[in-house]
Amino acid sequence: MFAVLLLGLVAEQAPTPEQVFEKRIGPIFKSPDPSSCVQCHLAAVDLKNYIRPSSRETFLSLRDQGLIDLDTPEKSRILALIEMGKAEKGAALIHQKNRTAEYEAFAAWVKACCADKDLRAAPKLKADELAKPPRPVAVIRHARKDQLLESFTNSVWAMRFRCMSCHTEGSAENKKLAAEYGDRVAWFKAAGPEATLKYLMESKLIDTNAPEKSLLLRKPLNDAKHEGGVKFLVGDEGYKAYRRFVEDYAKIVGDKYETAADLPPKQTARAFGTDIWLKVTNTPPAWADKLVQVKVFAWDATKKAWEAEPVASTDRKVWGQGKLFQHSLTLFAAPGSARAKAWTVKPELPNGRYLVRAYLDDGKLAKDWNTELGAADFVGEAEVTSAWPAGYGKMTVVDGAKVKQP
Repeated sequence: MFAVLLLGLVAEQAPTPEQVFEKRIGPIFKSPDPSSCVQCHLAAVDLKNYIRPSSRETFLSLRDQGLIDLDTPEKSRILALIEMGKAEKGAALIHQKNRTAEYEAFAAWVKACCADKDLRAAPKLKADELAKPPRPVAVIRHARKDQLLESFTNSVWAMRFRCMSCHTEGSAENKKLAAEYGDRVAWFKAAGPEATLKYLMESKLIDTNAPEKSLLLRKPLNDAKHEGGVKFLVGDEGYKAYRRFVEDYAKIVGDKYETAADLPPKQTARAFGTDIWLKVTNTPPAWADKLVQVKVFAWDATKKAWEAEPVASTDRKVWGQGKLFQHSLTLFAAPGSARAKAWTVKPELPNGRYLVRAYLDDGKLAKDWNTELGAADFVGEAEVTSAWPAGYGKMTVVDGAKVKQP
């Protein structure tokens, strides 16, 4: 008899879902501070987006969206979402205490809700009663930090050789400049793209209110005083990569993307920066002091034809007086391909036959930086056989007199 009474007392003392919600979930909903979502997401989502004013509405909303596992509450997707950033290191530790509190609160509340038979069987909510982020899944994913890092690696980081080694932390040139101008010139971090991106996000080099006016763009244009002189021209490959990145970043942190259609186009190739140089000597008079883009195509021995997509490219303003074009190559590979996997370790071109195609900008890039040079701008091609050694003093050389229309 005593045991029965004791069990009844324990049952009466077990907190109801409403009590757990009021004590543990309510404070999260009412807090002005962002949730631990900010560790992985720069915008578009917050844990509060999934909470309704009442325990019942919140549970039904999560249940109806497939975020609750009624039979095994501890495996509920809402808990997995909260836990997503747990394995990350470094700055992630700052968010761990917050995430742990969120997880424990939701775990206790979800368990209490799933034990309530009437709540489990309650009718579904109407679509407009569901609590969820205001942005679609595609936008939420695009605003994730790992997605931003991938974009950065494929754009700004891939173009780092255009800045030579002046801004590369630890290089001989950078050490000299850092001694004169301070560590701010060492913004390409030796630790890699993630450390570099973190530095840029915390610096004044990106203007999120007016991204086109960012120092990250104006310096290489020499629009803002730059000791290294002109490194970019409006519309060249480096400028495009940097500007597309800063504009995308500004829209992400400003939560400007509303629909999937607003997002920038998916990148169809992975880019790899290299210290492989191409030189074109004896350039035609028509190229003098104009921007020329060179695309490099590899020979496909199995098909006995040139590959359809360029394996590398570069562009630069021709030195008219010296009849000279030279610049480092950026390599391209299809995501997930054997080339992309190999070049993640060491980007290099194998010895063999290649076709060099040249495109001349006659002023249209300055009018519209986002346009591309194409068939109408094609001025000639030449075949070259090279092992493509890396290094400024080991350039692959093409005679401009041999670059002709086919």
